[in-house]
Amino acid sequence: MRFIAALWILLLFPLTGCERGPKPGIEADSNKLRLFRPLPAAIEWEGNPLTEEKIRLGRMLYFDPRLSRGQDVSCNTCHPLGGYGADGKARSAGHKGQLGSRNSPTVYNAAGQFVQFWDGRAATVEEQAKGPVLNPVEMAMPSERHVVALLRSIPGYVTAFERAFPGEDDPVTFDNMAKAIGAFERKLVTPTRWDRFLEGDRTALTSEEKAGFNQFVAAGCHACHYGALVGGNIYQRLGSAKPWPDARDLGRYQVTRHEGDRFIFKVPSLRNVEKTAPYFHDGSIATLEQAVEKMAEYQLGKPLAAGAVRPIVAWLKTLTGAIPSEYTRPPALPQGRS
Repeated sequence: MRFIAALWILLLFPLTGCERGPKPGIEADSNKLRLFRPLPAAIEWEGNPLTEEKIRLGRMLYFDPRLSRGQDVSCNTCHPLGGYGADGKARSAGHKGQLGSRNSPTVYNAAGQFVQFWDGRAATVEEQAKGPVLNPVEMAMPSERHVVALLRSIPGYVTAFERAFPGEDDPVTFDNMAKAIGAFERKLVTPTRWDRFLEGDRTALTSEEKAGFNQFVAAGCHACHYGALVGGNIYQRLGSAKPWPDARDLGRYQVTRHEGDRFIFKVPSLRNVEKTAPYFHDGSIATLEQAVEKMAEYQLGKPLAAGAVRPIVAWLKTLTGAIPSEYTRPPALPQGRS
């Protein structure tokens, strides 16, 4: 279990862009700013080095509905890049309209999280990319073999795989499909005004937004939501201060079958949280204001004082970045079968 105390975090994250401390008039708590870091330009991993050819292939695969059994569901169906990587539904519809069991989280910045899925059953976005393709409720392909046969039947994909994985005797594989999608997703980062502030631009946030940050850390939210992604670093028990109203989803317990993992979920990143409603694993909360209030009550055990929610939400909106539309526009897909 990866519970990390806030005191430990002070040792893990170096001061970035704040070494000199706040200038006069800056209200944000400089000590707590040490817990946060700006986003990188890409979230790289040595297990899947990024190349332009691999990213280009991954972009095509991400948008291609032919990777689903009914040829009508793609990664972009449940994680539409034009909509901040989330479809706005409590549960997404997949093969033959079947609904998934949990809310589909955004794919933006997801590669930087310490695990994938709400229950952490995948370690990387490359591993995660394999799951929906074979999930009978989502894309419902019968097997890895069927996926590879489909890709090999499209000459344009055969060429694209050869370019993305040069020197391999057999580049068109299920693993390479996942690596290409993962490479594309590792570039899906959305820097914001908050990053400029962390890098030293003291005018990037308004007074209300800085006050909201102070409220956020004063309430204790930073114990779980910290780092470059403002979350996505640890597991936490849902309803740690007060039992969560709906106890049907047992969280990570469904993966490990360890009693201590009941109601344990990955703490989500708050990047672009303004744009990714509805909230939580079950999509049960419609607004950001309600989500903040819910967390204070059930996770912190201390409802927020009147007037505290508004500035926190104002600060959370500074975590909304611009969608890289030139990069995420649907590409032309290779046509035809051999």
